[in-house]
Amino acid sequence: MSYLNDEALDGGLDWIVSTGTVLHICSAEPANYAGIAAVELGSKTGLTMTGPADGDTDGRKVTCPAVTDGTVGATGTASHWAISNGSDTLVAAGALASTQAVIAGNTFSTGAFAVATLRDPS
Repeated sequence: MSYLNDEALDGGLDWIVSTGTVLHICSAEPANYAGIAAVELGSKTGLTMTGPADGDTDGRKVTCPAVTDGTVGATGTASHWAISNGSDTLVAAGALASTQAVIAGNTFSTGAFAVATLRDPS
């Protein structure tokens, strides 16, 4: 079996934790930071992710905490999430566990989810 020290995996995950401060809910997955504007339905600023920590199976992961007070700015169906630095960098993006209908002016919530998992070598 191969071996890789956790610190080797944690370097990139540390960047995600320190850079990603805004959670966006989106109607589609943005390809880059500029693309967020076209698909964003709401956001939560001041995000504090946790990790790196042990992955569910192996390796290391970063987790987005549960959100209960995100602001919805546009009505639609949220199907994706994106995490950015709020100014010029798309850090990560992916599909929500399930779609969520949102209405402008309301709040949104999400459960905690893994933003990134780096698996141990095999």
